[in-house]
Amino acid sequence: MKLNRRSFAKAAAAVAVSGAIGTSFMATALAGVSLTGAGSTWVYPLVVKWATVYEKDTGNKINYQGIGSGGGIAQIKAGTVAFGASDMPLKPADLAQSDLIQFPTAVAGEDLVYNLPGVKPGELILSGPVVADIYLGKIKKWNDAEIAKLNPGVKLPDMNITVVHRSDGSGTTFTFADYLSKVSPEWKQKVGANTSLNWPTGVGGKGNEGVAAYVQRIPGSIGYVEYAYILENKMSYARMINRDGKVVSPSLKGFQDAAAHVDFNKAQDFYVILTNHTGPETWPISGCTWQILSKKAPKETNEQVTKFFLWGFDHGQSMAESIAFGPLPPSTVDAIKAYWKKNLGI
Repeated sequence: MKLNRRSFAKAAAAVAVSGAIGTSFMATALAGVSLTGAGSTWVYPLVVKWATVYEKDTGNKINYQGIGSGGGIAQIKAGTVAFGASDMPLKPADLAQSDLIQFPTAVAGEDLVYNLPGVKPGELILSGPVVADIYLGKIKKWNDAEIAKLNPGVKLPDMNITVVHRSDGSGTTFTFADYLSKVSPEWKQKVGANTSLNWPTGVGGKGNEGVAAYVQRIPGSIGYVEYAYILENKMSYARMINRDGKVVSPSLKGFQDAAAHVDFNKAQDFYVILTNHTGPETWPISGCTWQILSKKAPKETNEQVTKFFLWGFDHGQSMAESIAFGPLPPSTVDAIKAYWKKNLGI
């Protein structure tokens, strides 16, 4: 299944109807007919790819609503979905308080996209501190000296910068803001990192799709989106200067290099952060998506959810790689299965 713009438009439509998600998932899940999940728009392309083939293989339907990580966390806590998805991992204490568990799905990354006349995709180079100053509203023009210094030979237009950010609760925002907090003391002090922020400037779009749509429509704009959206929409993307001072392009290898610096297997409840790690090819704004389950849900429901994701781990890795999602190593999948058995008895 190719995720073209029409496919992504369906995600936006799903957001609009997300309020209609109800407790009916419980009966359908137990009947083996369908499961409903909600949350991260980052992981939407991957879950849709997996769900399409999974339904053909098993007859079981996965209905996933891309409503943002904040919405996914809220829905799984309320018990109105079979699983939630978040690009911000919940801390072990928060999981315990709400009788939840979480496990990683795949490694990926996000990048800055822009709409600049005369500047080709990948031609623009940005650094973390410069991006932070753009999103703080301190750098207001594309031909600002700080941007020009990073881009000798690039004809930067004398245009105002329109900052685009997420308007909904978003794990993509958490990853982006966590990175900025590590490279900019001012950002860390004034804004910080969370799924929702008090943005100093800019306009908000709902979901990765909403941010992408704004950037495509507004000349002079800049936004941050998950890499699969860049590939599918053929958007202009920036190269970044990573922690080692190297200019890198977003890539599956760069995301996997970031993940190589953490050990999912040893982290309590798989709580790890992948931003701003060392390595000459490491992509600085790398991240992961976690699936969140409730211990309060019927055992049969959690069994159906874990069967779907285990199918994805076993059979969906080539589909993941086709849209630059990095597969989890077999040792991590084994650790996830042990985690399910310990916490869910399955």
